[in-house]
Amino acid sequence: MLHRVAFALILLFWLVMNVLLWRSEFRGQDELSSAVPVELVWKRILTAPDDSALEISFGDKKTGYCRWRANIGEELATGKVATDESQPEGMIERLSGYTIDVEGNLIRTESGARFRFEFHASFTAAHRWKDFTARISARPRTVEIQGSAASEHLRVTFTDGEAKWEQRLPYSDLADPAALGREFGLPLAESFGGAWSSLVSPNDIALGLRWTARKDWLQIGSSKTRVYRLQARLFDRYQAVVIVSRVGEILRVELPGEVVLVNDALINL
Repeated sequence: MLHRVAFALILLFWLVMNVLLWRSEFRGQDELSSAVPVELVWKRILTAPDDSALEISFGDKKTGYCRWRANIGEELATGKVATDESQPEGMIERLSGYTIDVEGNLIRTESGARFRFEFHASFTAAHRWKDFTARISARPRTVEIQGSAASEHLRVTFTDGEAKWEQRLPYSDLADPAALGREFGLPLAESFGGAWSSLVSPNDIALGLRWTARKDWLQIGSSKTRVYRLQARLFDRYQAVVIVSRVGEILRVELPGEVVLVNDALINL
């Protein structure tokens, strides 16, 4: 009789634990698939404790590598930049803005030519952009684009050995994709409309795109980890997806044209 009671209690315990585990798992998945504020995810990315080292692939071919680095700027309440050596006792530091740096290289598989690219941008504490510099080089040629929110002008510089060409464009000229295409010999369609205008003259870190964010799972090896999923549409026909860890490290990026960036930490898992 005693062993039957013991068996019944063990069976009941097993059933209860499985029901609780099942409820916990499915409830957790429902919670993690819920929407979160986009600003929360941007903040995690901009304040991530580590850089994001990413391998670049086109289709199934590895074609390059890049490193994403975000930093925060702090200043004293008096407006002066604080340093470890000169910071007065009792002064309060406050967030003054953010900077983003991206650098890496790409290799053209057909010719083996190597391109190096660099990008630097600074933003206010409210994520409004202040200035940026983008540079692409393949010796001996270099193309550099500089923009400033204060001057509302874009400067394009092309260098080929000792030859140099430079042009300044007001942001108002960038709103017409067809005219811009004719200026630089690029096939930019008029049908891009307002989406093009918001992209070439962005007001903040979102690059003029409408982003959505939600909690999600990412399969890493034989286990799952909690992540954030950022998603946006470009020109109403293309999609961009960014998978971010809970602390803000970029784990995976999916761009149009089968362009995929994967964090080094995930490649060998």
